[in-house]
Amino acid sequence: MREILAGLSRWYAAGEPFGLATVVAVSRSAPRGPGAAMAVGPDDEVLGSVSGGCVEGAVLELAKEVVADGTARSATFGYSDDDAFAAGLTCGGEITVLARPVTHATDPGLAEVAESVRDGGPVALATVTEGPAPTGATLAVWPDATSGTLGSKGLDIAVTADARGELAGGATGLRHYGPHGERREDAVAVFVQSFAPPPRMLVFGAIDYAAAVAAIGQFLGYRVTVCDARTPFATASRFPPGVEVVADWPHRFLRGTEVDPATVICVLTHDPKFDVPLLQVALRTEAGYVGVMGSRRTHEERTALLREAGLSDAEIARLRSPIGLDLGGRTPQEVAVSIAAEIVSTRWGGSGAPLSRVPGAVHPPHERRP
Repeated sequence: MREILAGLSRWYAAGEPFGLATVVAVSRSAPRGPGAAMAVGPDDEVLGSVSGGCVEGAVLELAKEVVADGTARSATFGYSDDDAFAAGLTCGGEITVLARPVTHATDPGLAEVAESVRDGGPVALATVTEGPAPTGATLAVWPDATSGTLGSKGLDIAVTADARGELAGGATGLRHYGPHGERREDAVAVFVQSFAPPPRMLVFGAIDYAAAVAAIGQFLGYRVTVCDARTPFATASRFPPGVEVVADWPHRFLRGTEVDPATVICVLTHDPKFDVPLLQVALRTEAGYVGVMGSRRTHEERTALLREAGLSDAEIARLRSPIGLDLGGRTPQEVAVSIAAEIVSTRWGGSGAPLSRVPGAVHPPHERRP
């Protein structure tokens, strides 16, 4: 839903009711996971997607129906053996979608939720999907506040505590409770969607490749920072809007920057006096991805220097060098695609091989890696 919040905010501010359909459960192979959303607003304007095209028409009608009658409900879509063109997932999976009408009355905290997501603040949105509680009722949960209700005080208390836990881990999924929040019952299903701050991408080296990597990093949902010690190159005008640009020595900047397992570090400086001190710091952080640009010969020389500097073989083994997958790209934009492909592969545990040569499900139900 993060992708369409700007449009939802526009409708909400204008007082226009709209239908919001959210994927709350997935089984087997499916093109999009829990939390994917599609909204239908005034004049049948559509934002977002729940399946990449397979069942969008059916979900469009469902969203319009819930706005018309004011009643939330869920629907399950799966593969149709009899008619591949029927409303079904021809990829063989199954998704459950909750469609609900959204108004100021049903979602009093939506404007604040959208503002928190836009500003990178943590917030979770809990929605009843089934059971003896109002289907479609929502509760917005921040670390220190809430807005809305799921229908009972006990349920609100239990879900608030769990949503804050989910938010700390950036998790999204279904939870089950009793009608009044009882922990060991499963009468009420509640979908908790976490909007944790976006992960960081740190790009070192303010070169043309860095501009392309920064742009694709933003496209992938990262909060991008570019750092370079050379002040004439470290200027905001050379990078896409919204990219933070810092003029500082890379290793010094990284030492003072918060890094977690979701952080991506791309070293594009291509200069030992910057690369080696920076990698000494980077490879001892929790960053989930550390990649560095350079030829194979440069990689061998750099590896030797890192060993001389005291890094262990295990630390050096974390380094993705030369950076990116072998796509044969030449231009900065093509190289950026290869870097992004490796980041995505690392994040989700993909092989990087052509799907035509890989057996099994196209969308395996595995957890994202840090």
